[in-house]
Amino acid sequence: MYTTSKLFEKGELVPAIVQDAATKDVLMLAYMNEESLSRTLETGYTWFYSRSRRRLWQKGEESGNVQRVVSVVPDCDNDTLLVTVEQTGVACHTGNWSCFFAEPIQPE
Repeated sequence: MYTTSKLFEKGELVPAIVQDAATKDVLMLAYMNEESLSRTLETGYTWFYSRSRRRLWQKGEESGNVQRVVSVVPDCDNDTLLVTVEQTGVACHTGNWSCFFAEPIQPE
């Protein structure tokens, strides 16, 4: 059985890449600490740690645009999570479906 404590051996926060289960779109990147990951696994909805507000927050707590968790998979180094979700509404606080909607930065 996988032990989630492995994820926090390198630091208190782990990047969580959030992907839509149906479209496979990358919706957002946020950070999880042990408590937010635990709440995510217990409730079935995403919880993150806000570095700016220095507190836990549930995705959609203000907007209603919640994310129901389909799966949580650690990467090969146990330092990043891929969280696959069923997104309700938009993922980005700007009103866009994904937080990755800006014009691409092109290599020179």
